[in-house]
Amino acid sequence: MALNPMTRLLSGDLPRSRILSAVLILILLGLAFAPFLTSGARPLNMAATICVYIVLVASYDLLLGYTGIVSFAHTMFYGIGAYGIGLALASVDEPTWGVAMKGLGLALLLALALAFVVGLFALRVRAIFYAMITLAVASSFAVLASQLSDFTGGEDGKTFSVPEVLTPGFTLVENEVFGRAIDGRLLTYYLVFFGSVVLFLFLLRLVNSPFGRVLQAIRENEFRAEALGYRTVVYRIWANCLAALVAALAGALMALWLRYVGPKTSLGFEVMTDILLIVVIGGMGTMYGAVVGAALFILAQNYLKELMAHGSNALEGVPLLAAALHPDRWMLWLGVLFVLSIYFFPIGIVGKLRVRSWLAAR
Repeated sequence: MALNPMTRLLSGDLPRSRILSAVLILILLGLAFAPFLTSGARPLNMAATICVYIVLVASYDLLLGYTGIVSFAHTMFYGIGAYGIGLALASVDEPTWGVAMKGLGLALLLALALAFVVGLFALRVRAIFYAMITLAVASSFAVLASQLSDFTGGEDGKTFSVPEVLTPGFTLVENEVFGRAIDGRLLTYYLVFFGSVVLFLFLLRLVNSPFGRVLQAIRENEFRAEALGYRTVVYRIWANCLAALVAALAGALMALWLRYVGPKTSLGFEVMTDILLIVVIGGMGTMYGAVVGAALFILAQNYLKELMAHGSNALEGVPLLAAALHPDRWMLWLGVLFVLSIYFFPIGIVGKLRVRSWLAAR
């Protein structure tokens, strides 16, 4: 049976829910036209962060949601990609695409080697033991990056220049398009956007391939998968390596956007906790969960404080409520929102919407 172009593009894995389809289209259009729908640096930075986090979270879901591997080393690979391209461009006076690609290539090789070694020696252990090993490796790498200040910039990190075509001073065309100058900053955003789209579609294809089916079989019952003749350790190592490479590419895109690389933004454990929260909120084992979860989480991070400030000012006459909604307590309310999302969506937002659509169709 012939598949329509959209079905082929999504690897046959359609949203299977009208509400989910509408949400995904809204997010896609919002990110695609963000430079023309908003003004100012903050909204565009938020849109670029959502693009990168969609890929980062989706690559982690390949491990956690599709293979059942709990790893705390994912930010290490993300940081390797960011540092690879950042340090390469910071080491030269005139940044070029050749230098950037060389740095990215070395970063990918390092990420692949570390993922293979960690997978080879650690994936034979189970559950919490593997998680602790990956946490130790990631923590050691973060400490190393902080202490090698002459090379990495230490805690302060390093800023770097990008190829001329990506600089704000570069103008592709003289006239504005829909009120927006077609400059290097806009080109950088669309490099991040289209790079993220390609990587996400690659992961979607991967989990819907025979390889992805084996990963899901391993997640459900590893002993049964072994009995069927699959070398589960090999598949788990491959999943670890592929997830690491995609995470490194996401880190490189983020570094190009920020034109800065540092341990807090690239290797901090806070990034790992954000990834875990987004995976759970969106729904494990659903690539679309990364899209919905990342968009909601980054929006909450950026605008929850402002909403709380408005609420606190509006409730000045009720001191207790005004104090509870003080912007300094935004992390508390973000935690409350997370708990509520888990309570009402125990299988994630995408999982809930798909189950609801399936029940309605019966």
